[in-house]
Amino acid sequence: MTKIIIKQVRSKIKTTQNQKRTLDALGLRKMNATVEHEDTPNIMGMVAVVRHLVSVEQK
Repeated sequence: MTKIIIKQVRSKIKTTQNQKRTLDALGLRKMNATVEHEDTPNIMGMVAVVRHLVSVEQK
């Protein structure tokens, strides 16, 4: 499978509880943190929930 790199580019302050939990589940705990995940439908669904807070690029 292909890998994707997810970087948190905006703060989670003033976001909904669901979006905060999604960022935590992705492994993004601080601003400018980056994580690498497999490109699966589950991960892409989580990214879609917080698409305004993160940037995604293919590896």
